[in-house]
Amino acid sequence: MSVKIFVNLPVSDLAKSIEFFAALGFAHNPQFTDDNASCVVFSDTVYAMLVTEPFFKTFTTKEIADSATTTEVIVALSLDSREQVDELADKALAAGGGFVKEPEDHGFMYGRSFTDLDGHIWNVFWMDEAATQG
Repeated sequence: MSVKIFVNLPVSDLAKSIEFFAALGFAHNPQFTDDNASCVVFSDTVYAMLVTEPFFKTFTTKEIADSATTTEVIVALSLDSREQVDELADKALAAGGGFVKEPEDHGFMYGRSFTDLDGHIWNVFWMDEAATQG
């Protein structure tokens, strides 16, 4: 079975969110993009659906979490190197993303965190897979 993940995130300004993720180097799939949502492509199995808040509300009966004051999820993306972690986190901050905390370096694993324009927390990390095999 082939499993793909589509993380749905409410956004207040779809055009600005599209620009933010494009500045990080990620493409958008036009097949799944319209005035209500845009599909960010991270890999051939990982996607984020940026969904306008009014449209997002049609998928749930619950209130949308206020990401300025609460954390509803932390989205983590693994990258191929420490350098890629720094490059992506630096791009996010330069594109208007927010600082979350200092980098975490555990030797075999290195990570940084940032928020997107709507306050969703993203963690990008590198892990030496050889160190995890015991």
